[in-house]
Amino acid sequence: MSILISLLITILVIALVLYLVRMLPLDSNIKNIVQIIVIIIGIISLLRYLAVF
Repeated sequence: MSILISLLITILVIALVLYLVRMLPLDSNIKNIVQIIVIIIGIISLLRYLAVF
């Protein structure tokens, strides 16, 4: 059950960070790069919770 809660919290944090990045007054290229970095970090953390790493 704790793994499920951790996964849910991680997904919510990723979604919140992506939303906040979209709200920043930055150039669209920089926003895209930051969003890709956040998604990669999110995938790595999700894989860590699933015991792949």
